Formats: sequence, C-alpha cells, structure tokens
Amino acid sequence: MAYINDLAFDAAIGYLVTNGTRLHICSSEPASAAAAVTASLGNKATITLGAATDRTPTGRKTVVPAITDGTVTATGTATHYAIINAGATILSATGALSASQAVTSGNTFTLASFDIGFPDAV
Repeated sequence: MAYINDLAFDAAIGYLVTNGTRLHICSSEPASAAAAVTASLGNKATITLGAATDRTPTGRKTVVPAITDGTVTATGTATHYAIINAGATILSATGALSASQAVTSGNTFTLASFDIGFPDAV
C-alpha cells in the first residue's frame, strides 16, 4: 500500500502558506504564473492561508479564507483561480471556482472560503 506521511503534505502546504501571496480570478485555467496574469480579471493582493489541518475524508489541507474585497481589473467571467508568489511562480491553480462570476472592471469581487489539499495515498 502506498503511504505518504502527513509531514510531507504539511511541508508542501507550508510552502504554499508561506509563499502564496496573491490570488487571481481568471477567465480560464492558467498553466503558469504568466498565464494567470494574462487571464486575470482581478486579484486579492494579500492573502493569508491557514495552517495545515486534517482534510475530510483523508489527507491534509489549508483553507483559503473568504475574500470580500478583491479588486476587479477587467470585465469578463471568472471561472478559475490561481495563487502566485511575489516572484510570479504559480503555486496553485486547482481548477474551476465553485461557481463562475461575471465581473466588471472597477468593482470588487467576493469568494467563499475553500480548501486546497492532498488526499491520503491509497
């Protein structure tokens, strides 16, 4: 049976927590930081991710807190997110938002809190 110790997951999550500084809402799923910036419809310039905790049903996770004051910089439909660091390295682009959002430049956006995590090996 495959096994990965929680300490390994916690180290990866810790790197994201320490280095993930900006969340972008994007019009498509980005594969790089440059693609995230190109597809960005807005961002939250400073995010504070939670410490590693247990994930349900298994594994480890961090919580991305709810955002109530994201800045919309372009008009379009946000479908994905990306978390990048100050050096413009993509750290997480895990797929679609729970619901797409139509956004208008100059407004603010909100997102409910969500988890990023690893399931246990099986």
